[in-house]
Amino acid sequence: MDRTANGVGGLPIDPTGFSAALHDNLPAPDMARLRAYRLARVREQLRKRDLAGCLLFDPVNIRYATGTRNMAVWTLHYRCRYCFIPAEGPVVLFDFHGCEHLSDGIEVVDEVRPAISFLYFLSGDRTDERVQLFAAEIADLVRAHGGGNRRIAVDSIEPMAANALTAAGVEVIDGQETLDQARLIKSEDEVRCMRAAIAVAEEGLARLGAAAQAGVTENALWSILHQVNIARGGEWIATRLLSSGPRTNPWFQESSDRVIGRGELVGLDTDMVGPYGYWADLSRTFHTGPSRPTDEQRRLYRLAYEQVQTNMALLKPGMGFREFAEKSWQIPDSCLANRYSCILHGVGVADEYPVIACKEDFAATGYDGVFEPGMAICVESYIGEDGGAEGVKLEEQVLITENGVECLTSFPFDERLLPEEI
Repeated sequence: MDRTANGVGGLPIDPTGFSAALHDNLPAPDMARLRAYRLARVREQLRKRDLAGCLLFDPVNIRYATGTRNMAVWTLHYRCRYCFIPAEGPVVLFDFHGCEHLSDGIEVVDEVRPAISFLYFLSGDRTDERVQLFAAEIADLVRAHGGGNRRIAVDSIEPMAANALTAAGVEVIDGQETLDQARLIKSEDEVRCMRAAIAVAEEGLARLGAAAQAGVTENALWSILHQVNIARGGEWIATRLLSSGPRTNPWFQESSDRVIGRGELVGLDTDMVGPYGYWADLSRTFHTGPSRPTDEQRRLYRLAYEQVQTNMALLKPGMGFREFAEKSWQIPDSCLANRYSCILHGVGVADEYPVIACKEDFAATGYDGVFEPGMAICVESYIGEDGGAEGVKLEEQVLITENGVECLTSFPFDERLLPEEI
């Protein structure tokens, strides 16, 4: 498959061509089967760790375990929605005031109750009273369905709530590992959800790339991806990682009101929660034209492309994380200072476990593990010289199979930036 066909940026491209796959060619997931699989994965991890259940506050974890959603971005920082899942017994969702009807038809949710919020801005000087009510209700559920086991995994909780649960006789265990391990292996339906999200992201990239020309602001360009995502049934975007020209080096500069110039690079990372609540995480760098890219722009792009392609080809089931890091593409010394924070990471309903550190960082931050079939992975590259004028960000999303990897992304690379021999 020619991954550079049609071009991007100022080259001719049909943006609607990327949406056709979403509507016409992709099989739809079986949502009831999807929810059953994910809940079973959570309960498998609870039993493996001898836990009575889990208490989830993170809306991404609640979405994974129950298939329900409600004001995800808002509830990321306002704890007004949570869910209790016993290893054996009924799933009880505690939803925001007046939102019980949002879970109608979700067969894995057995009961919906109003959440007891103990946030200060909602409860004021009654916070202590509210948190005690919250803890008592959860403790009752643990007693009723824990079979004498009082240990529960909690993914994210305020100290006062954790203390109140402890005082009520509940042992609070950190739940991040439990949920990350549950989310690790994707089912066929999850992969279908991911393909749908990626199709929407690629349509957005096509429209964005066609508009990536001199005279447009970074913010105006970035808004195109949001518009396409929402119009196609997507949900939200987690970052603002789009930059142009001198703002592409170093990376992680958020989109601004800077007006993009002629002959510049424009890099972005989608970090997009698309349809069905699945993450589409791919990065591309465009050239604004109308002139040909400079030799330096082409060199940086070639290096980033080589890093992604080499590391993607290296991935295989059964390989250890440490071995992968040691064999990974060698970042040039002149670009090490600005290297990306990892060379790959897991992906699903969010950025997920594992994160594989660069070989230079593995001794300090790396950890062991093994790649398995069914893991979805994002292969990362950022190449920018220390003190250089511009940088290039590229990223592909892949699925580890029994035989190697399948690339889930199909958006073309900019043929003007790739050397002719590639």
